[in-house]
Order: sequence, then structure tokens, then C-alpha cells
Amino acid sequence: MFFINISARTRAVGITLLLLAACTGVPKPPVVVPPVAIPPVIPAVVTPAAPFAVSKWEMLPDWLKTDLQPSWTAFMQGCHALKNKPDWREVCGRAGELVKPDNEAVRQFFEGAFTPYQVFNPDGTANGLITGYYEPRLSGSRSKTSRFKYPLYAAPDDLLTIDLSGVYPQLKDLRLRGRLEGRRIVPYYNRAGIDEGHGALRVLFWVDNAVDLFFLQIQGSGRIELPDGHLIKVGYADQNGHPYVSIGKKLIEAGELSADQASMQGIKHWAEKNPAKLTALLEQNPSYVFFRELPENLSAPLGALGVPLTEQYSIAIDPRTIPLGAPVFLSTTYPNTPEPLNRLMLAQDTGGAIRGAVRADFFWGFGDQAGAQAGRMKQRGQMWVLFPKGAEPALN
Repeated sequence: MFFINISARTRAVGITLLLLAACTGVPKPPVVVPPVAIPPVIPAVVTPAAPFAVSKWEMLPDWLKTDLQPSWTAFMQGCHALKNKPDWREVCGRAGELVKPDNEAVRQFFEGAFTPYQVFNPDGTANGLITGYYEPRLSGSRSKTSRFKYPLYAAPDDLLTIDLSGVYPQLKDLRLRGRLEGRRIVPYYNRAGIDEGHGALRVLFWVDNAVDLFFLQIQGSGRIELPDGHLIKVGYADQNGHPYVSIGKKLIEAGELSADQASMQGIKHWAEKNPAKLTALLEQNPSYVFFRELPENLSAPLGALGVPLTEQYSIAIDPRTIPLGAPVFLSTTYPNTPEPLNRLMLAQDTGGAIRGAVRADFFWGFGDQAGAQAGRMKQRGQMWVLFPKGAEPALN
């Protein structure tokens, strides 16, 4: 991993022009468990020009009826990463003084320590898209065979990360990725190039299904089941810097699927029926995610905050708007139903496809049942961020 400080304005602009079109930010940033390529960047609590409006606790649907115990567990998990940050030091310290608080004590803590702010889109609307993700299981091997022939790659040795924030502070949340070509830095290979074997690629595992491998890259973490039954956890290591493109949207545009068919399950079903078209479809998404093995003793996948995610209580958000680590009250519905899903979540992850203010990805957990829920989830919802008192956002 390389960080290149470029002091000359013209060289910085040149690199930006070369790579900016192929980079959209940092989907699923690396996590704080050695070895880590890039430490996670935890944004300050106050985000500039944040689209928030101060709210009241009674405006949060079912706030008085919500079970806060799992939320408390997830919050305390997050404090391991946040406790030394200025805006979080006091609130995490106070939380640590509570010994096995009951639901009412947890509610009183949040009401006393935080102020709720509703999140709005740039057009002033309060509703946004809520999707789901999960931790899949893939069958794989450390050796290539006639069955296990699709490579799951580690971060390539020739993948560079360029940080221009020293020259342009406004680019502090943007890390460009590229490679050296002679004395020039150029965009890293896209999905098609990587599939052709370009780059200093290193194989971690071989898996038996190209579509499952593709969706593992979207989820960002998973488990590889070896032939002897042993499960190996893998997590996000890096990304090639190209923007994420939805293949579901491409199938809709091509008339291959209707909007209500373009779920993960629907796309997998399409792939089974159209194997000859599969490679061309997958390569329409130039983004490519690389992985690394994670410690076996991890209780759950690690999110961008650097702590294990909590099943059904962690969400991925756009950190340009929502502070990473913040409690977020989510009001939405269960997948494909009108049943309310009102819950205090923790913003502990990010994602390449998670862009926008009122936008969240709901972590359902591990396995097929979680995958079924995640694959169907495409709901509308509203969000309230809880800011520590004294660290509220400046409102326009």
C-alpha cells in the first residue's frame, strides 16, 4: 500500500484527472485487525452541510416500545473504536459506567446523552432506499480443481492508493487507486482486465460458482467452506477503484428482468438460465473487491468502523453524511411486507453502492436465511441520527 504526497499542483491535478473517473470513494474501508492495509478513517461527528433537522424523541416511531438491549450491545461494541475520539470520549465513558442496564435505563441514557436529528435528502424529502446485506457461505478450496476454478483474490501487490488530502483537504474522504505504467500512474485494471489475469494477482481461494463470488464482492465479507468442512472467514481488503455498477439495473434496462425480479435471487436464477451471457453481464460492473483471511475467533464480520457487526442491528451508511459509529434510528418495513421495522441501529459499515443521505444497508447476519432476507430487501425508510450532546451538527 502506498500513499503518494504530491506537492506540485499540476501533478496532483494530472493524477486526479487520470483516476477520478474510475474512483468513487472508499467502499467498505479496511478494518482494524492486523494485517491492515489502510486504517479505517472515522469521520468527525459533525459533517459539513449535513442535511439534518433537529427532532424530538416522540417523533421516532415506536421509540418507547423498542427493545434497546441489542442496540446497546452494538453501541458498546462501537465504543471500542470511538472512545478516544473527542466527540465520543465522554459519552462512551459514561456508557461504560453502566452495569447491565435494563431497557428503561438504556432509553434514559440515550435520551440524556444524545439529541435526535432527522436526515433529509437534498430535495428535502425524508424517505430513502433501505436495502440489505449478509455474510454468505461459499464452497471453496486452497487449490484449483475442475470444480473449484474461480479465483478469490487478495489485494494485488501492484495496487496503489493515492491520498491527495495533503494538497486538497476537500478530498480527505477520497482515496484514488491506480498502478504504475512506466513512470505514469494510471487507473487499475477493471473487472474484465482482472478476469483476464492482468495485475500482480494473488489467489486466496478457489470457489465453485462465479455468481456467488460476484455477490461475495458486493457483500464484502463471507465464509469459505473447505472440502473438509472447515470454515474460513474472509473480509474486505481493498478495491480496484472503479465505480460500482448495478447488474440488476443493467438487466432491467436490457429487458431481461422486471424491477421486481431484479433481486439477488432473481439475478442468480437468470444466471442459471443464461450461462453464455453471464461473463458479459458481470463485466458491466468494473468494480472489483479483494479479500483477506480474518481471524477465526471473530464473532462476526468486521465493518468499516473496525468492530464486529451485530446481526440485524448494524447498518452500512454513506459516511459523507452519516457519522461512522453513530446510533441511527431506522423506520422502515420488513422485506416485501408492510410490517413496520422500527429499530435503533448502529452505523458501523460503509459500502460502494451506499450513496446518499437517507440511504442504509441493513446487515441481516450469516447464512441462507439471512441471505433470503437481504436479497429481497428494497424498502423505503426514514432515518434519525443521534448526535452526542455538545457535538451536534451545524444547521444551515
